[in-house]
Amino acid sequence: MKTSFNIAVLPGDGIGPEVVNESTKVLNAVGEAFNYTFEFRYGLMGAEAIFKTGNPLPDETLQICKESDAVLFGAIGDPSFDHNPDAKVRPEQGLLKLRKELGLFANIRPLKTYASLIDKSPLKKEIIEGADIQIFRELVSGIYFGEKFTDEESGYAYDICTYHRDEIAPIVHMAFQEARKRRKKLTLIDKANVLDTSRLWRKVCKEIAQEYPDVELDFMFVDNAAMQLILNPKQFDVIVTENMFGDIISDEASVIGGSIGLLPSASIGNENALFEPIHGSYPQAKGKGIANPVASVLSTAMMLDYLGLEQAAERLRQSVEYAIENKYVTVDLNADLYYSTSEVGSFIADYIKYSEKSYYNFENVKIGKSTIV
Repeated sequence: MKTSFNIAVLPGDGIGPEVVNESTKVLNAVGEAFNYTFEFRYGLMGAEAIFKTGNPLPDETLQICKESDAVLFGAIGDPSFDHNPDAKVRPEQGLLKLRKELGLFANIRPLKTYASLIDKSPLKKEIIEGADIQIFRELVSGIYFGEKFTDEESGYAYDICTYHRDEIAPIVHMAFQEARKRRKKLTLIDKANVLDTSRLWRKVCKEIAQEYPDVELDFMFVDNAAMQLILNPKQFDVIVTENMFGDIISDEASVIGGSIGLLPSASIGNENALFEPIHGSYPQAKGKGIANPVASVLSTAMMLDYLGLEQAAERLRQSVEYAIENKYVTVDLNADLYYSTSEVGSFIADYIKYSEKSYYNFENVKIGKSTIV
């Protein structure tokens, strides 16, 4: 069994470097606890890459990613670009190109509610308690990658959405396989009453469903799905959808758990994989030590699964749950008694190495913290 892994680390912009630093800290703890070795190679991407090289995805960074076993990514985005829609070179271009170059066709976003954090959600407890959803979003086709045109003079523009069955089938198979491991229900979110691309998605899903007779397949228009996610999220098990709908739906789903800082994601291809929190770069929090590292850390757990290190991944998730249950969290989850980004990462790393004993290591810290506050 392989025990040494090369990890490409792309800290990115804003709070990206801070949360990724906690993920590498946690990986080192995993390595110590399970006798694995993780070698980190760092690369520039996003606004930081533009500032330093003029390119949101330098060739050197792309090469590092292609030579790695997995990619750990922070976040991209900077106010200087957010407020300048006319900028020809943008941070987002780097991520879109990376996904395409690495063939990352499937974006997987798990949503799980934590009992101790249910009161942080804007939704009622009885609605969200027990919600557990996996969203599969197609990542390298659709309207984001279709032909684009703007005629400034006439005030005319278009974006073309295209799909081929060969772009749909791989992620549909992946979603069916995941549903088979869970509650055996798959929902395709589309707009088949209006869009030809959605009708193609529905046709391909029906064909593939014959290979998974034990999985229930249903369909839901995206506008209704957006409403149903709020009204009754527990009706969903695994969701599969196209690129733009998946972008919107998964961001909407992120509020169910109470904090976008809790939600991880994986982008998977045939030969490569990238793991990142779903939150943005949150530039207002940069350097303040208040960013929630949990989404990045849970993305790291998904990376461990991908690398075949399931036992380590489970230990990592248990460590995160332990931190949350004991309210060892950042300010977004507890404004009365909170810990810094680094403190939360250290607590999780310590628990990975020492399990229950780590609670006592941190108990005095907790007492001291409450005294100060």
